[in-house]
Amino acid sequence: MSGTIPKEGKKQGRSKIVTLKKYLPIYLMALPGLLYLFINNYMPLPGLVLAFKNYNARKGIYGSDWVGFKNFKFLFATNDAFIITRNTLLYNIVFIIVNTIAAIAVAVILAEMQHKLKKFYQSVILLPYMISMVIVSYLVFAFLSTENGFINNSILIPLGREPIAWYMEKKYWPFILVLVNLWKVIGYNCIVYMSTIIGFDRGYYEAAAIDGAGKWQQIMKITLPLLKPTIIMMTLLSIGRIFYSDFGLFYQVPQNSGALFSVTNTIDTYVYRGLLELGDITLSAAAGLYQSVIGFILVLGTNLWVRRLDPESALF
Repeated sequence: MSGTIPKEGKKQGRSKIVTLKKYLPIYLMALPGLLYLFINNYMPLPGLVLAFKNYNARKGIYGSDWVGFKNFKFLFATNDAFIITRNTLLYNIVFIIVNTIAAIAVAVILAEMQHKLKKFYQSVILLPYMISMVIVSYLVFAFLSTENGFINNSILIPLGREPIAWYMEKKYWPFILVLVNLWKVIGYNCIVYMSTIIGFDRGYYEAAAIDGAGKWQQIMKITLPLLKPTIIMMTLLSIGRIFYSDFGLFYQVPQNSGALFSVTNTIDTYVYRGLLELGDITLSAAAGLYQSVIGFILVLGTNLWVRRLDPESALF
């Protein structure tokens, strides 16, 4: 018996080495992403103590004085607290609904398309996602500029309408921001859903076609039910960042116009403007921690709700 244990141990050791060699290329491919995740997401974690301190550069992060929850009061004690929280939540809820529906629709269309330009259409849809939000803000300005904008000069004036000062009229911007965000991210979301649809067993569709089901019935009875886990996963990830906002979308696209603050000001832009005026980095740390904790709670709560309704669709 004493001689069999070392042999089994050697076999297990060799098996682990063989497994390591087998998956070594995959580990090497994942290494850059893991390093980025560690440097960008885990190394800054000790700095969360700044949210509870009055930072002094001479004393350093850990030597600065504790102030408890004083830094968090800035987010809630002002008259703007309700506005920035409302804007952040409502915009993200609309983004989740509109982007999900549009991305699924485009993904289904592209997956069913048999056109030779299918790859070209996919690339064109994905292109806006690759463009910097700074460039997007200039593209939007080219359309909405009061004096030289395309909409005023090429559409409204030829139709005999008065030009609109877009960057002074806040009633238009909830729709503008939703459209710009949809144009920007639909390509990425579409690729995620389309890659899932392509992986479905085509036997389901062939059997449905034999039974006389049309394309619409196949989509409603096969595609969408099979796509449900991916939809839930993408929705949960979006809910986790529901207290965050795309800074470029809400700051750069509206050109930081003060007349639009009531409909474009979110938690991120409000904190940024506060930092420009006050220069207090502890405020940024407090806002970041607040957003992360709320997002974490929302993800857990939503996943718990999904698990009760459909345990197989929950992430964990």
